[in-house]
Amino acid sequence: MIMDDRPRRSLARRARWIVLPFLAALASPAGAQVMDSQLHWLALVDQLELAPNREGTPVVVDATGWAGGDLNRVWIRAEADPETERASGELQAEALYGRLISPYWDALAGVRVDHRWGGGSATRAQLALGVEGLAPYWFELAPTLYVSHDGDVSAELEAEYELLLTQRTILQPRLEVHLAVQDVPQFGVGSGLSDLELGARVRYELRRELAPYVGVAWHQAFGDTADLARDAGEDVSNVSFVGGVRVWY
Repeated sequence: MIMDDRPRRSLARRARWIVLPFLAALASPAGAQVMDSQLHWLALVDQLELAPNREGTPVVVDATGWAGGDLNRVWIRAEADPETERASGELQAEALYGRLISPYWDALAGVRVDHRWGGGSATRAQLALGVEGLAPYWFELAPTLYVSHDGDVSAELEAEYELLLTQRTILQPRLEVHLAVQDVPQFGVGSGLSDLELGARVRYELRRELAPYVGVAWHQAFGDTADLARDAGEDVSNVSFVGGVRVWY
């Protein structure tokens, strides 16, 4: 029997038009002619917090690390929210190659693995393409496009800003938005605008590398994602008070 491979060829063509312009940008970094021969690195746990009034009382972890020179770097990004009241949660881990494309921006390309456990386990691998850097007025932005091994397309935007209240006290507003082209019910994701989270945290730096904080976060699901949450008996909207610590080295 001869199988029709037209859908596979169509997906390959779409991936090519996404990836090729991105690779062209990686090949021509603006204003970077000589690679720094010294190795630098950073490990940052931006959020290690407990949300006691959120469903399942999760421990939220948001960590980033990189190693390399001024021009080329290897990035690791990870987010997890294991629940303390039941054996469930979700993990996203990314391994990325980053290249400087302007004085304040890195282009990123790599893979991401999502794993969900409790109430039905699921795992998926995705291609990740994005940028990360500083926008005008010192907003930190990280938009990323994802294409899964099944051809599902999604995107997310993370944005945050740091406002110095005193020499040691810092207010950090943060926005995270998720969109999806297809429904992925095993991960509770519906097509369209999936969900957003808006939060603000105030930290006090005991040292530059160590800062406890408190804050509040509002999460809202939309459209098909909200319908999937209702069907699973989960909250569509919630406000949670958080407390935790930020550490880097």
